[in-house]
Amino acid sequence: MLIRLGYEIAIECTAATPVVSLLEIHKDRQADIKRQTRVLTSPAVSTRLYHDLYGNACRRFTAPAGGFRILYDAVVEDSGETDEVNTLAREVPVAELPDEVLGYLLGSRYCETDHLSGLAWQLFGHLPPGWARVQAIVDYVHNRLSFGYGYARSTRTAAQAHEERVGVCRDFAHLAITLCRCMNIPARYVNGYLGDIGVPADPAPMDFSAWLEVFLDGKWYTFDPRHNTPRIGRIVIARGRDATDVPLLHSFGPHRLSLFKVWTYEQEGNLFNPPYHGIDRTVSAQMLA
Repeated sequence: MLIRLGYEIAIECTAATPVVSLLEIHKDRQADIKRQTRVLTSPAVSTRLYHDLYGNACRRFTAPAGGFRILYDAVVEDSGETDEVNTLAREVPVAELPDEVLGYLLGSRYCETDHLSGLAWQLFGHLPPGWARVQAIVDYVHNRLSFGYGYARSTRTAAQAHEERVGVCRDFAHLAITLCRCMNIPARYVNGYLGDIGVPADPAPMDFSAWLEVFLDGKWYTFDPRHNTPRIGRIVIARGRDATDVPLLHSFGPHRLSLFKVWTYEQEGNLFNPPYHGIDRTVSAQMLA
């Protein structure tokens, strides 16, 4: 299966502003890229990559005063298989966890384990450890929160999401991560592309998605409390403790978002089909020139 994906983002800055973007396809999937543009900017600026503490590729640049756009488009090969399910996966006792996993047991900016520990043990402490317990946590979050783009708030924590009972995909992920960590199960935040492949198309504009990975039986497994069903075609961009570690754009000064387009869909035909019709072709043509 071929998946067409990409983004076009525009911001407005009142002055030249340093920016770090985490929008690169993760190194785990780089070998699957069959065709891609460069990361294109308008106006053209110099950019460079570095890797953060979690192995994510980060791009540094300075956005000039005024309007600034960034564009990327690619075709990625995918197995077409759904997220792996292993109902026999066991929890790893804390004493046996690899050193590099321990940090994903701790509280973080959006995942306040100290606030939710008592609730987590009350709700899930009696359940069989392992996959069944994690799935029960994911089921609880899926049923507890109502999804809506209008509920988005960048400061909402896991405990606040639990109290307010609303959120977007990042809030679903944060709450599930926190409850897992409370139960001594390592969990980390993931964002990336997830198109409507193998499911009914969502009429809402496409966006990046967030989910979590949980460490069971010596490996990381994907769970998605927003959708709560195995999905096809996840393409990871970045991983971290929570959304703090993996902002799509982090500007060191004020900016205003003026355009945000994301596309992710199964590519029909060959690698060189025209881009998704949702792209502003006039702007894209100028940037590709």
